[in-house]
Amino acid sequence: MSKTAQRLVQAAIEAAKTAYAPYSNFHVGAALLLENGQIVTGSNFENASYGMTLCAETVAIAKANSDGQLRAIREIAVAGGLAGHVGTGAEPITPCGRCRQIIKEVADLTEADIPVHCAHATGYETFTLFELLPHGFGPASLK
Repeated sequence: MSKTAQRLVQAAIEAAKTAYAPYSNFHVGAALLLENGQIVTGSNFENASYGMTLCAETVAIAKANSDGQLRAIREIAVAGGLAGHVGTGAEPITPCGRCRQIIKEVADLTEADIPVHCAHATGYETFTLFELLPHGFGPASLK
């Protein structure tokens, strides 16, 4: 297990503690590793109009973007679960389809197959974005 990935997963678990999830009680945290070693986090933010909910990955990526660091994202970690039990499930929590598409945009910008570390009870499992979203729609699809 990579120490960097472990640190990133732990940051995602910590970020999930700030989730606003009064409807599902399902807390998700995300942590991004930037090329300079900085970690940017985000947590999910639910809305009574469910479609308006923001996922943790989207929040973290938007945060990195607003800091001018979108192209600096190198790795992502995601942790989720019911409040108080984030990262303790038997199976890893992976990004939803919408978040996979947003991560694809970042991967295309950085020209890298970004590793996504997904927490579970015994640690984490790492997937590449291309494993999570094969044949994804990206900027090249518009040409």
